[in-house]
Amino acid sequence: MTGAVFQRIQPLPARGSFFLRHCMIRSKSAFKFSLFTLSLAISTTAAFAQKRVVNVFNWSDYIDEEILSDFTAETGIKIVYDVFDSNEVLETKLLAGGTGYDVVVPTGTFLERQIEAGVFQKLDKSKLSNLKNMWPEIEARVAKYDPGNIYSINYMWGTTGIGYNVDMIAERMADAPVDSWDLIFDPAILSKFQDCGIHFLDAPTELVPAALNYLGLDPDTKDAEALAKAEELLLSIRPYVQKFHSSEYINALANGDICLAVGWSGDILQARDRAAEADNGVSVEYSIPKEGALMWFDQLAIPADAKNVAEAHEFLNYIMRAEVIAKATNYVYYANGNKASQPLLDEEVITDPAIYPTPQATENLYTVTAAAPKQQRLLTRTWTRVKTGQ
Repeated sequence: MTGAVFQRIQPLPARGSFFLRHCMIRSKSAFKFSLFTLSLAISTTAAFAQKRVVNVFNWSDYIDEEILSDFTAETGIKIVYDVFDSNEVLETKLLAGGTGYDVVVPTGTFLERQIEAGVFQKLDKSKLSNLKNMWPEIEARVAKYDPGNIYSINYMWGTTGIGYNVDMIAERMADAPVDSWDLIFDPAILSKFQDCGIHFLDAPTELVPAALNYLGLDPDTKDAEALAKAEELLLSIRPYVQKFHSSEYINALANGDICLAVGWSGDILQARDRAAEADNGVSVEYSIPKEGALMWFDQLAIPADAKNVAEAHEFLNYIMRAEVIAKATNYVYYANGNKASQPLLDEEVITDPAIYPTPQATENLYTVTAAAPKQQRLLTRTWTRVKTGQ
């Protein structure tokens, strides 16, 4: 090694005094013991370091990956990060048990039902010093699903509305009602855009309430007769829908492969920006229909069988830092439930009504609650018939 000074050690005589030999034996024994102690210490430290891991299961395209690497660099905790694109996928894993995940991100309605099923553990708020940064108004809305905010913290929130290719829509219908659900639920209008491609979310808890609301019914009703009316409406427009998928529409819109989608606000805004960055001549916009739209909340929660609970709390607390969640929102174009982050948001984000709706638009936003198991089965059967067109 550069700068090291080595001193040649004279070899010991083949024969030596008892004292010398005794010292050698003691010295070797001490050396062996020291090596053993050092080896044990290193092994213990390595084993401890290997245990510093947190397994996260989040929605696809839903975080700036620099946040993950920065967290690991600061804490030494490795993140194993998996993604999903529907609440149903997450719920199936959670209810089956043994997911292997330490942090998951369910939407409020699913969170409500999963709390009742006992799949989450209560948060240790003594380890979450950054709770002070959260937005009381959003916490109050989330309490509808998680009373007292005992099991979760808000990650992002948004709306479900209409994404569209400005030019393709205008070419086919100059006065297209892009600010209304008529664009989607009126067969005479939707059929005009069949040739340029239409995608819907594969999410019955999003589309069925939208149909109910359009019909003037309670979007949160679980009544079988009301659901039958929503099913009839959805079946009337089914022939014009190319695909039901909860993530493919992002790139499809950005690339100009489709002209219309019912999707999540931030996803469509990501499509808008990807198209702009590609400079491919595609112009994408997002609309919150004037009749009202679903307001949803994605929550960070810790499964009851999580193996790395301390690391999970550390991750949640890190995410609640104002500068960290602001970075996430600036990347994914979804609003967050962290009030302290707002001064750190990009101006184009905090002032965009598609991300942070105006008070007037917010008045028209509705929320829905979880369905009981019997009601959920009815909703699932309804959605299966809609997707298959039968």
